[in-house]
Order: sequence, then structure tokens, then C-alpha cells
Amino acid sequence: MENNDVIRRLRFIFDFDDDQMIKIFSLAQLEVSREQVCSWLKKIDEPDVVAINDKKLATFLDGLISFKRGQKEGTVHRPEKKLSNNMIFKKLKIALALKDTDIIDIYQLIHMNISKHEISALFRKPGQRQYRDCKDQFLRNFLYGLQVKYRGEF
Repeated sequence: MENNDVIRRLRFIFDFDDDQMIKIFSLAQLEVSREQVCSWLKKIDEPDVVAINDKKLATFLDGLISFKRGQKEGTVHRPEKKLSNNMIFKKLKIALALKDTDIIDIYQLIHMNISKHEISALFRKPGQRQYRDCKDQFLRNFLYGLQVKYRGEF
């Protein structure tokens, strides 16, 4: 899934304005300008769209964790240079303090049935036998489920 699409959907789901987006980045020790944020949020076919790289999206997701759960004392987390859908999903799970049953409920909001085993396979280490890649459509459906949960839109 495109990074710009992820950040655009999260902004819509949680109804963040530009100032909140800038604050979320700053919670993860990255100062960004309003122009940068606006250029990342443009649709892919707009002329001045700028692709947000994995490191900046990881920084945003780390900031979202701090924004939703509070700033963690002590260590500063370094954002990953390469993100997978599994990592994006995991960071969202942490930010929203979701349990497996909460994720199942979110998928049921959009009439999708998923088991605990399918969910746990997404959060395993990549080399493990039960590990499963999170496909774009699976992450897209999760974000859609969050939209239904937080915005009430179907």
C-alpha cells in the first residue's frame, strides 16, 4: 500500500488538522512544515504531490503512538528505514491499544470474518513458520474498518 495513502487515510479517520499532523511528527522528534504535510496528503494524481518515504511514515506512526498513548519516558525510538504492511499494522495496533478481539470486531464492522490465528500470524517475526505477509487489501480493509469505527461511515 502506498505510504501517502496510509497517512491520508489516518488523517481522515482521526480528523487531524495540519497542526495536529505537525504535532504528531514532532512527538517523534521530526520537525516538518505545513507545506511538507500538505504535499504528502495530496492525491496521487495531483501535480505537487510528494511521496512520503518509509522512514517519515514510520516516524509519523511512532508519533501517533505517543499522541494516543502518551510520551514514553527515557529512550528515543529510531524509526525504521523500511516499512512493511505488517509493521504499519503493528504500529497502529500499539497506538490504538488494540487486542486481537478488538481487531476482529473492527473487521466485523465491515462484514469480514477473521480469526485470532490469522491476526497472530501477522505480528510474528518474518522468519517464523506461522508468519504471514499483510497484503495491501488486508491493511486497506483494516483502515476502512477503523474509518467505520471512528467516523461511523460505511
